[in-house]
Amino acid sequence: MKMKRFCYMLVGILFIGICVGFLRMAGFGVDPFSCMNLGISGFIHMGFGTWQLIVNAVLLVLVFFTVRRCIGLGTVVNMVCVGYIADFLCWVMQDAIHLEMGWELRILMLVLGLLFASLGAAMYMVAEMGIAPYDSVAFIIEKFSKGKIPFKYGRICSDVVVMAVGVGFCAVSGNSIWTVAGLATLLNSMFNGPLIQFFRSRFEKTLEEESR
Repeated sequence: MKMKRFCYMLVGILFIGICVGFLRMAGFGVDPFSCMNLGISGFIHMGFGTWQLIVNAVLLVLVFFTVRRCIGLGTVVNMVCVGYIADFLCWVMQDAIHLEMGWELRILMLVLGLLFASLGAAMYMVAEMGIAPYDSVAFIIEKFSKGKIPFKYGRICSDVVVMAVGVGFCAVSGNSIWTVAGLATLLNSMFNGPLIQFFRSRFEKTLEEESR
């Protein structure tokens, strides 16, 4: 069972990295957290993967003092790998093989990116081996609201805030806002929380049945 949870964690984080890469290439905006990090990293001229690692490290301190139960091996793997997986995927598909991005492929990447975002997060949360600092923010909101704001609504709140920050930095830096915010960002901010909860309940049921 431990090995299965370990695999859930690794596959889930891989899905999230692929999600970020697909959404960046699709050009319909990225997930809210990546929106903020792309906006800020573009403003300060730093690599996306490196900046995302720095932000996660700062958030990790907050998580440590609030919802320490969310920290584990999966936290570290997510912090280090997601940004670089996305950078590598974009490099391979756009620079190494010069992939032509037609409308059909862009829409397919949008759909897969949105699906992988919630599916990947649900998989590594169910593994209970630690989650990314940003994913823990919704749990922090739930904790300090004493359950009045459940995870799915806390996630929507945090997504909207970081999306606004990303758009602001992108605008100030003179870069196109549509490179970080768009249809995908809006859909992700509104539906990612509920979808994560939906997939989590399915995976948890599967693990419970297999443990009997």
